[in-house]
Amino acid sequence: MVMPMDSNRINEEAQKASYNIKKYRTPDGAPADIVMFTLTKRERKTVTKTLPIRELKVMLIKRRSWPFAGRWALPGGFCQEDESMYGAAKRELLEETGVDGGHLEYLGVYSGPGRDPRGWIISHAFFALVEEWMLEQRQAADDASEVGLFTIREALEELELAFDHRDIIVDAYRKIQLQMLQTTIAKQFLPLHFTLGELYQVIQSVVPDFEEPNFIRKITSTRSRQGILEEVRDENGKPLSSNQYSQRPAQLYRFSDRVPRLSIYT
Repeated sequence: MVMPMDSNRINEEAQKASYNIKKYRTPDGAPADIVMFTLTKRERKTVTKTLPIRELKVMLIKRRSWPFAGRWALPGGFCQEDESMYGAAKRELLEETGVDGGHLEYLGVYSGPGRDPRGWIISHAFFALVEEWMLEQRQAADDASEVGLFTIREALEELELAFDHRDIIVDAYRKIQLQMLQTTIAKQFLPLHFTLGELYQVIQSVVPDFEEPNFIRKITSTRSRQGILEEVRDENGKPLSSNQYSQRPAQLYRFSDRVPRLSIYT
């Protein structure tokens, strides 16, 4: 008498023996593409005090060889059998640009027919929004002949990008815009103590159409947001202010450790 467990094992072994991997075609390659954003900052050359110029930029490489030789593209390359897709993204980013992108977030898979003239190539894309200093030592190497930073308008409207990289950049851009509006990611682009004008500018640098006339009240008083920011005070409890970028002193704030829980219903 064959026990049920033995029957299941025999059936599994039979299926394993009859399985033919050649029955299914596998992709010709699985690359990782990486969208690296940063916020650049430069002081204005004006007599009056005003906020510096901040611009959102994306890092691109100029391809050295076919396909799309001479075109700008996202850094990236093929995943190897002995590494994960995330590991491939980290390795290719470092090999082509000399940049360690820190923590990369997964964006999605791109598999449109004909997206790559080399064959059936399915790409997995990653993205990150990092501080400017992380990209300062960028240097082209491997399959890249040049590496540069471009504004979003330049990348999407002026450059003829390789593959479907324009679509990938657009999708990643939407992701970081949501992060800027729904998380406290802005704090990595601000000093420890900052004015609300500086915070507002950082948000608008990533989300140009962001407009909130009642920004001060909403960010400091709305129940779902209350406690995210706190006023900076001296040892005597007196509020501290700054007039570095304005004619009149403005209250200084800092981010607390509170993580907001926001909902469309509150």
